[in-house]
Parts: sequence; structure tokens; C-alpha cells
Amino acid sequence: MNTAECLPGLVPGEAGQPGAGLPRLLPERRGGGPATLAGHLARHGGLPTAAWDRRRREQFIAEVGRAGLTGRGGAGFPTARKLAAVAAGLGRPVVIANGTEGEPASAKDKVLLAREPHLVLDGAVLAAGLTGARQVLVVAHGAVREIVDEAVAERRRARCDPVPVRVLTGAGRFVAGEATALVNWVEHGIPVPTRVPPRISECGLGGRPTLVQNVETLAHLALIVRHGAAWFRSVGTPEEPGSILVTVLGAVQRPAVYETEIGVPISAVLARAGGPAAPLAALLIGGYSGSWVDQAAALTLPFSAAGLHPAGASPGAGLIAALPAGACGLAETARVARYLATESAGQCGPCLFGLDSIAAELDALAAGHPFDLGRLHRWLGQADGRGACHHPDGAVRMIRSALSVFAAETAQHARGWCCGTRPAGVLPVPARAGP
Repeated sequence: MNTAECLPGLVPGEAGQPGAGLPRLLPERRGGGPATLAGHLARHGGLPTAAWDRRRREQFIAEVGRAGLTGRGGAGFPTARKLAAVAAGLGRPVVIANGTEGEPASAKDKVLLAREPHLVLDGAVLAAGLTGARQVLVVAHGAVREIVDEAVAERRRARCDPVPVRVLTGAGRFVAGEATALVNWVEHGIPVPTRVPPRISECGLGGRPTLVQNVETLAHLALIVRHGAAWFRSVGTPEEPGSILVTVLGAVQRPAVYETEIGVPISAVLARAGGPAAPLAALLIGGYSGSWVDQAAALTLPFSAAGLHPAGASPGAGLIAALPAGACGLAETARVARYLATESAGQCGPCLFGLDSIAAELDALAAGHPFDLGRLHRWLGQADGRGACHHPDGAVRMIRSALSVFAAETAQHARGWCCGTRPAGVLPVPARAGP
């Protein structure tokens, strides 16, 4: 096999139109284990060589824009705009595929890399072609590093990729998946996020325009460039097209990662996981920077940014955690808040000291010890929007939603007792935060 076999001269639509339904990213395959390069090419075909034609880049990026693909890492930024910004930058760009997945409750990126590493690598290499980059870095979670290494080696032996691809292990920190933190980790070995100009699309790794894109987004990109925008938009909603990977955990029959159309009701997503395994109290949606939503209100909500917005939630990192009725939502929130406080990058007061104080107040609340609810709300207001990065904002959002959804429990805890009958531990929290 050589580069010509891996990179046929396709344009959008020429690869044929696979079925419009799902799965797209996680096809059923006998035998388990990661897809081989031969199996991947048999299913998807090769990459379109036209994506590397400077005269055709704008056409391909425009097709991605028509598809309406947005980032699947949590921010939801339009992918075509990021591609165009990096392509227009000064200097030779670099592409970073973000598979760090520092969110402890999420497994979607790890599952995707473990099962379909070549689809992600296709997307990363295509992004290099569309932006003019000559280097691709894949930063993977340690749990799947060997699988990605082997896939890259397989492609190298087949001389598949026109740009070099290097694999690195992520920092293993909650904040390390944020784009600027990832660039700082790759360049300096310190996963510190920043919120100051210039944007990394203008001046990122080594001062070069840098595209940091979540691995799920890149997998979708690899399919859009092959099959076109109309195919991609055949599922999802007109405003938010496509499919999305969702980690479903907690009190469901089959906790796992599922691919679903954007916009289906949350009840339908839970049904994919076999439905609730017990009566539910609430759902944590979007991850540890997400929001708690009462189960009665949550089940009918569409799993989309627009559908979740009225409830103060968003798809975020693509996560739904089902809290059983016997569990204490305040105890779960206190555990997560303590974890988020230990994950501070340590570069500003609202994060370093504010989150620690907030977590301590939540510990007292969860334990039924004396606490000051007014002070807790005041501290949340002082941390929100004032950090050097967005880490405090996400923590505040999750905690505020808990105080709202579990308001009755808060009053009970103030009187020194808890209605929870299950030990805390529905939400996974690493025993030791960070390196």
C-alpha cells in the first residue's frame, strides 16, 4: 500500500453516500478491538487528495461550513471558522488533535480512539491539508496511547499520510483539555490555560497558527469531506446537524458511550442505555462544568444546545449522569467540587482560593455541619467570570445548579440530616488529582 492508494482523488460526494442513519463514528464490528487500516479503508475509502490542493481548500472548508459542524469538545465553536482562521494565519500552521479527555466522567474520546483511531487520524491529516499545516500532533489520554501509537505506525508503514504525525500523552488534568492549556502542555510541559490575546489560531505552538480540535470533531470532519454536507445534515436538527457521542453513566442499565442524533429527547438517549436502573432524582448534563437538572424536567428536553438552554444546561462534553433517587445530590456535588478545587491551575485567586473555600463550605453542607448559605452564594458570585481561565466559571455553574435542584435537600441538611440512603460515589472522582 502506498500514499496513492490511501489518498484517491476524491471530492465531496464522490466516495458514495452511505446510509443516512447511525452509527457513523462507532460502527458495529466483529471481534472487537481497534479498526485496522485495511478494515478502515475498506469501510470508508481513502482520503481526498484534492484537500491538499491550495486552490481547492476554500471549497472544502466551505463544504464543512455548509455541513454546520461544530466542536464536540464542549465549546461548540464552528469548525469551518477555525479552519479558515488557521489557514489565513501568518506562518506554517500546526494541527493538534485533542484527545486528552480530562473530564473524569467522560469516556467518549477514549472509546472513539480505541475503536476507530484511523477515522480520527484521517480527520487530523485532512485538517492539515485544509490549513496548509505540515505537522500533526495527537495528544491522547494515557489509556489509549498505545492504540493510537500502533495506528500511526501502521499508517507510516503504509506511507499513507503526506504529513508527519506524532503522538503525545495528555497531562491527565481536568483543565488540560482546554485549547490554550493543551498548547502550553505540548510546548512547556505545564497545562495552564490562558485567556489573553493573541488567539492560538494566530499565534499558538511555537508562535505558529495552531488548530486545536477535539478528536470527535476530527472524525466527523473526515466523513464530511468524503460524503458532503447534505449527508452530514441528514441527521440532527437544522440548527445543530449531525450526530454526537454521549457518555451515559450512573443509574442506567447499560452505562456506556452511545452515538445519537443531536436533538433527540434525553429519555431516548437513556433508552439507548437500557433505561433507568432505578427511580431518578436528577441528571448531571454536560460534565463537571455542566448543570444538574431535575429528572422530571430533563427527560423531555432535546439533547442539543438549543433544547437544553431553557434548563440552563448544554451538551458540554457530551455526558449524561443519572443520579438515583436514593443518592444525595449535595454529597455528590461536594465531592466533585473538592475535585475541581484541587484541579486549579493555581494562577489566580478566584480559582486557587475561591474554589477551595467554596468546596469547604459544600463539605460542611453535605455533612450536615453548620454552614452559611448566603456566604456560599456570595463566594460563587465572586468567583464567577473573574478567573484567569474559565475553570471557576464551570465549577460555579455546576454548584449553583445543585443548590437550585437540591434546594429541599439543602434545607434538610441545614437541620442536620440527609435523606440519602446510598453512599456517595455515583460520579467518578479520581483518587489523586493531576500529576
